[in-house]
Amino acid sequence: MRLFFICFLAILSVGCSTHYANQSLTGQPFPSISGDSLEQTPVNIPEDFKGNTTLLLIGYKQNTQFDIDRWLIGLDMTSTKVDVYEIPTIQGLFPRMFSTVIDNGMRAGIPKSLWKGVITVYQDGEKVQEYTGNQNPNNARVVLLSKKGIVLYMYDEGFSVEALNQVRRLLANNK
Repeated sequence: MRLFFICFLAILSVGCSTHYANQSLTGQPFPSISGDSLEQTPVNIPEDFKGNTTLLLIGYKQNTQFDIDRWLIGLDMTSTKVDVYEIPTIQGLFPRMFSTVIDNGMRAGIPKSLWKGVITVYQDGEKVQEYTGNQNPNNARVVLLSKKGIVLYMYDEGFSVEALNQVRRLLANNK
């Protein structure tokens, strides 16, 4: 019961406590942030992805997972070849205090083979939300990064086939 209460409080606090207007980021470098994969491996974004075109599916709330899942299904069904990472991004001190509980909850619901592709960002959570904006926080922030860490594309309006096709066109043009 105590664990349930802690998880409930953590989930309530997850999300956006400061509101930032959504941004148009195409052509800008992605900010340097750090997080840990669910495998507990430290990751520096975008530095660790340089040399590869990478798609980030950034989520600010637990409900964003629905949108992220639609993107993952669309990418899979169209056989889109790109490195994809889910980036749960949580701002605030309270979630950081319970990061182990939150991460263990995610591990319980995600197959171990996918843990490498889920990178939780706590300390730099506010930095990312300020950079992308966090209006409509249930929508994923879909960010396509160039091999040099420059934003080639950003979309934050919920999954759409048109947006998926735009990502695919950009990938074809940036091989």
